[in-house]
Amino acid sequence: MSVRLAILTVSDACAAGTREDRSGTAIAAWAREQGHEIVAHATVPDEAHRIATQLIRWADDGDVSLVLTTGGTGLGPRDVTPEATRAVIEREATGLAEALRSAGLRQTPRAALSRGVAGTRARTLIVNLPGSTTGVRDGLATLAPLVDHIAALLRGETEH
Repeated sequence: MSVRLAILTVSDACAAGTREDRSGTAIAAWAREQGHEIVAHATVPDEAHRIATQLIRWADDGDVSLVLTTGGTGLGPRDVTPEATRAVIEREATGLAEALRSAGLRQTPRAALSRGVAGTRARTLIVNLPGSTTGVRDGLATLAPLVDHIAALLRGETEH
């Protein structure tokens, strides 16, 4: 079954139009390859209230099973995506965030710098991915075998 997903790129430069959104484009390409339906794709600056507002809108609308964010997960002073995400999720999926970091660490020690989180709001899973295309690809490789099952669980399909 196709998963309905939304992509949120968090980047001052992309929001200002001064840099191309390569990581969001990488997520979109992956989603199409997986047969998922992209129902929304937006870009916001590194501002917690803008990030949180968009996440709430998509999750509470009930039309999106998965929101993938890219960017704003590092140690820079404007990297606030994890804080904005924690403010809106109802249940954190710590194991998923740990798996993403672990997979990234097999590729580069810099993956340890990602503070991305994952969790649910209503029937939507929200996952923070790094802003680099390599980090996005590593994260998506980890998520790929889990996404359909997670979406089914969030729909209440708990028979195993």
